[in-house]
Amino acid sequence: MHARLGGMPLCDYFSAADDQTAVAVLRTPGGPGQAELDVVLLKNIDPVVAIAQLEAIMTGCSHEEAGERPRSGQLLSEPEDGPPFVVSLSDTLIDALATATRDDLVRFAEPWSMTDELRQMGISVEDTAAVLKNLAGLAERARASDQRLYCWWAP
Repeated sequence: MHARLGGMPLCDYFSAADDQTAVAVLRTPGGPGQAELDVVLLKNIDPVVAIAQLEAIMTGCSHEEAGERPRSGQLLSEPEDGPPFVVSLSDTLIDALATATRDDLVRFAEPWSMTDELRQMGISVEDTAAVLKNLAGLAERARASDQRLYCWWAP
């Protein structure tokens, strides 16, 4: 699935069976899409700040609480190895995405599009809704095959 937004770092979200498999994608030129994993290709949907904001909106907690949950924005690759990096997403967010209805996603799109990060990029509510639909589909498929979600971040 392609939902690329112009001129910014690649933040490709993908599913993998475990952390080791996710980090192994760093050895594949071009990232998870070339590794034949289930991927949602995005640009600049930050796996730490923007995704924690999404989790807060979807679960009704604060941004701080979302960011402190296990696996939320956790760097799994070695920082000294440099970009690209692999970051995990929280199981709470995966569950929220996987169980959200289409109406829920439409409802969450507006407040998420109004966060500073997405507003500064000029992402419309419609684009945000499309990103949410793609992420929710990825989360549903990951849950169905007992996998987790990750982000491959590359400048």
